[in-house]
Amino acid sequence: MDLLAYFQLSLVEIYFVIFTVFIASIIRGFNGFGFSATCISLISFILPTIEIVPIILILEVSVSIFMIPYIWSNIDWKFVFQILIGISIGSPLGLYLLKFLSPSITHLSICGIVIFFVILQLRGYSNKKINNLPTKILAGSLSGIINGLGTLGGMPISLFLLITRVPPIVIRGSLAAIFFIADAYVFSLSSVIGIVDSTVFYRTLPLIFILPIGVFIGNKLFVKSKEETYRKSVFYFLIIISVIGIIKVISNF
Repeated sequence: MDLLAYFQLSLVEIYFVIFTVFIASIIRGFNGFGFSATCISLISFILPTIEIVPIILILEVSVSIFMIPYIWSNIDWKFVFQILIGISIGSPLGLYLLKFLSPSITHLSICGIVIFFVILQLRGYSNKKINNLPTKILAGSLSGIINGLGTLGGMPISLFLLITRVPPIVIRGSLAAIFFIADAYVFSLSSVIGIVDSTVFYRTLPLIFILPIGVFIGNKLFVKSKEETYRKSVFYFLIIISVIGIIKVISNF
């Protein structure tokens, strides 16, 4: 059998996916998030969201493992487990929406919300008062819904951390820990509801070998960056990814 038949993609599409995952892993190594947003925004031009999500979930778990040597000592475990309470609540709802509803309008709304909050941040908005347990659980629940629906759960959590002025090194470490656990949980749920098949594993396996290279490069860039440079790069990255998402959704109407 033709090797390409296992992937159910053309050779050009395979190269495009490989390049996207490589760039996304560099971004993940630098930011601590953004891997899923990059992949879902670009790969969705050639694959439907429901086929991309399980692939990204496996890759997110894998890339978090590769980041452990760089982030372990900087994880805020109390924050991680508080957020995971909300994620455990929101994720099943997000997967339900992924399976039974068209994600286009939801994706468009997510992108609009992200751009709104990023603009607030670029204008210097911060609010340490929202750094409390109820708000964290609410943010985690929203993250879980979005993560189940389109693996974009890192966006609301990263924005929450930036608004509450958490140091970048803690943001990066805590996000990696959150989405190692959360994505393993969501992937288990996605297997139960039947959106995982053998093609997912054929497509994912060769991509895993790209991840440590990208994470290594991203970590090197992070170590050399200043805090203000880090924050601005995160903001502009979120805007670019969200605009790409909006263009993609509009082009499908």
